[in-house]
Amino acid sequence: MTNIQLSQENMKFVTERHLASLTIVTRTGRPHVTPVGFTWDQEANLIRIITWAGSTKAKLLERSPEPLRAAVCQVDGGRWITFEGNAIVSDNHERCQAGTSRYAERYSPPKDRGEDRRVIEISIDRVLGRNT
Repeated sequence: MTNIQLSQENMKFVTERHLASLTIVTRTGRPHVTPVGFTWDQEANLIRIITWAGSTKAKLLERSPEPLRAAVCQVDGGRWITFEGNAIVSDNHERCQAGTSRYAERYSPPKDRGEDRRVIEISIDRVLGRNT
């Protein structure tokens, strides 16, 4: 596992209230891009994105027999950061709860999705960016 350490400036940037784009590269090579809120877990090198079972992003990941490549890119003027890695989706209660509570801290408490809740986890192996 690659150990990613963000600078203080980038840590601040990924805790500010910004949306990002999630790009999932499907098995056919076609990208699926959608706006998302996300959280960065530096200890686990993990991006978490909460969603629901019926979303296209969840369906793409559920149907794939192996993790798919994904990128999350946050932009604010000249500042930007992109996280890349392998993505999975989970309906595991503890994983969904971790994603939901982190989302609530960064953004606001999300709607309760109950059994429909899913969390996308991207194991990050590459970070690109510019902080101006």
